Amino acid sequence: MLPETSRKLLELLKEVTPKASRFAVLFDPANGGKLLEIRVLQEHSRHAGLILQLQPVRNLGDITAAFAAMTRQRPDGFVILQDTVTASNRKEIVDLAANARLPAIYQVSEFVDIGGLMSYGLNRVGQYRRTAVYVDRILRGAKPGELPVEQPRVFELVINLKAAKALGLAIPQSILVRADRLIG
Repeated sequence: MLPETSRKLLELLKEVTPKASRFAVLFDPANGGKLLEIRVLQEHSRHAGLILQLQPVRNLGDITAAFAAMTRQRPDGFVILQDTVTASNRKEIVDLAANARLPAIYQVSEFVDIGGLMSYGLNRVGQYRRTAVYVDRILRGAKPGELPVEQPRVFELVINLKAAKALGLAIPQSILVRADRLIG
């Protein structure tokens, strides 16, 4: 599901910044799943007439260097692909984005909760509830290998209005009405 939701990240960021044509993407190249997401983003950007600036990061030093590069390359915004590198450095990423005055979209709402602009991804609470259903079935005797595999069904869009105001962005009404949660 993540490659498909990655395309949605780019679409939402473009909708918030309609004049934008260049977006950076921060990702860990050592994470094979992220490489699939990158391919989906590259294909979508070609069809949408957008330019992607890939910023591979493996640690905080790489993240700092990526923001220095973005300061020179001046993308119109950026996408953060969630993994252990970006999750463990989320505060630094959000602060660097604010200092660079770059709109960003994330795959998890924890970035938005600490000041990031917006996120679109799995509703983790919904996923935990579905997990509890499976645990209950197993504890009642179901064999794990016989339980059906479920795809995530519930996604959430979270927008930080304070961050939007700080960036001088007016979030379109079409996005506000789709938001599951607004902060500030």
